[in-house]
Amino acid sequence: MLLTLNSRPGQRVYTERLVHAGSAEYREWVHTKSKLAAAIKNGLKTFPFTEGSTVLYLGSSTGTTPSHISDIVAKGTVYCVEFAERVMREFVRVAEQRKNLVPILADARKPQDYPWIGRVDVVYEDVAQPDQVEIGVRNSERFLREGGYLIIAIKSQSIDVTEEPKKIYKQCEKKLKDAGYAVMETVDLEPYEKAHAMIVAQKS
Repeated sequence: MLLTLNSRPGQRVYTERLVHAGSAEYREWVHTKSKLAAAIKNGLKTFPFTEGSTVLYLGSSTGTTPSHISDIVAKGTVYCVEFAERVMREFVRVAEQRKNLVPILADARKPQDYPWIGRVDVVYEDVAQPDQVEIGVRNSERFLREGGYLIIAIKSQSIDVTEEPKKIYKQCEKKLKDAGYAVMETVDLEPYEKAHAMIVAQKS
């Protein structure tokens, strides 16, 4: 079972269990509801999130994974970009309880619309679009510090539904390498997420 130390004891974000150990309370990080948790479950080795990390999260949705990152980077900040207004309304309720989550209603394709966030240690992207690698790189070029990490949850069927997922992952790796990133690892998310992989790349 994956757990994060609950920064808001007594409060759940979705349907996760709360686990107590002494005076500490932990939240179950459900790997069937979070692609990052699924990647960890499948052996992800590169995990650049620390207590003081600054993170740009593209595609925050209702806040399941951002809330766990919020627990981990307790002294850092997670800037969360989401395009859908309905989803953002749900996410704002989570962010109101977790002060290191910063909601940004914007299109991740247009990082020029949120230039004020400054440099970050990690860009994490979960945006199911055909140009998702390009979106991640565009944001990283603007915000990611040298030596920082770009992590992309690749949904192969959003890129090309007719192609084998593993071939799509290789194409995405090549795009990142061509853009000057070192690909650290690619983790297939099956069986928890169909036709998905997590690619971790480092900015040189």
